[in-house]
Amino acid sequence: MDLSQTPAQQAFRAELRTWLRANLPWEYGRGLPPRFDDLAEEVAFGREWQAKLADGRWVGVYWPEEYGGRGAGPNEHYIVQEELAQARAPELVGRIGINLVGPTLLHWASSEQKQRWLPKILCADEMWCQLFSEPGAGSDLAAVSTRAERIDGGWIVNGQKVWTSYAQFATWGVCLARSNPDVPKHKGISYLVIDMRSEGVDVRPLVQNTGEPDFNEVFFTDVFVPDDQLIGAEHDGWNVSSKTLSYERGTNPRQLQVHIQLLEELLRLALDQGVYDDPRIERRLADAYVEVKLFQLHNWRTLSRFEKGLEPGPEGSQLKLYWSEMSKRLHETVMAVLGPAAPLWKGATGNPGNGVWQRSWLYYQAASIFAGSNEIQRNVLGERVLGLPR
Repeated sequence: MDLSQTPAQQAFRAELRTWLRANLPWEYGRGLPPRFDDLAEEVAFGREWQAKLADGRWVGVYWPEEYGGRGAGPNEHYIVQEELAQARAPELVGRIGINLVGPTLLHWASSEQKQRWLPKILCADEMWCQLFSEPGAGSDLAAVSTRAERIDGGWIVNGQKVWTSYAQFATWGVCLARSNPDVPKHKGISYLVIDMRSEGVDVRPLVQNTGEPDFNEVFFTDVFVPDDQLIGAEHDGWNVSSKTLSYERGTNPRQLQVHIQLLEELLRLALDQGVYDDPRIERRLADAYVEVKLFQLHNWRTLSRFEKGLEPGPEGSQLKLYWSEMSKRLHETVMAVLGPAAPLWKGATGNPGNGVWQRSWLYYQAASIFAGSNEIQRNVLGERVLGLPR
């Protein structure tokens, strides 16, 4: 793995840094993004920022130019993530479309489908959600029971999905549905794009322990999906979805960006709280620093695979397993630094960050469950990487 950058990559980084200094909605490199009282306001703010970033051609830089990207390589993509983190830039609100759906469409979709969907993903003109998990099929996606019945011109979809991020704001959703119940479960699934505005789609927000409805239940009642919204071959959805999941688990530019920001804010918090050199805390701060840097190196290893034209592969489960447990440890250190303020919430007197840290701690308790539970990741590593028996 060669971590040195070419003169062109150095110029690319400098160009982006200059653009960010001129266009960020707040001071470069300072503070965490503001908290919004209403999720819809936060999403609207995020869409405006992503549209501005896309106008500068800083979103999906590795996508082909014909679909709005720069045709750049994986290194440039990671440079963008690192610079966004260093600048304290807002997260991409359309990250499901950018990080998961986009790469899947680029690999599997027809030319017409790519032209139809990809350009509007970059600017967040259209947002996407991922309709994979079900109440009875979370990490075991091959057990999905949502049905897609073949009719003239398309399919009729019935079923239920859950833990669907931002479904209430999405224009489109990628859905795994059982299209052939008479074959082994991996072989009878199709990968469909569903118009979330279709008749029969019912989105019901789920309020999490953070008090926010990021996730949703989604119910399908006789939803029509036309022929031209099938990605890949009929009944081959398992293979198509493996592409999506390999990007979700094998590359984590979003989590890398978030945790670089969290680490630096944690160190500032420790200084402000006067515990930076407290013997009970300093070892934990050092551990957090080392673990985030190791996370960065893990990402670079995956980047090296991409540069060689390789896929993330099942080894990507190692990265998901690592960062999810790293994040929980980092947030335990956050609570230790907060000390007596740890149980407080937004609006409480004497609460550094006004509840931001407590909200982050609550959110990342689920890190070992979402994007495939850690138990499933260990199974994948054991069976597909180490060659252990089932």
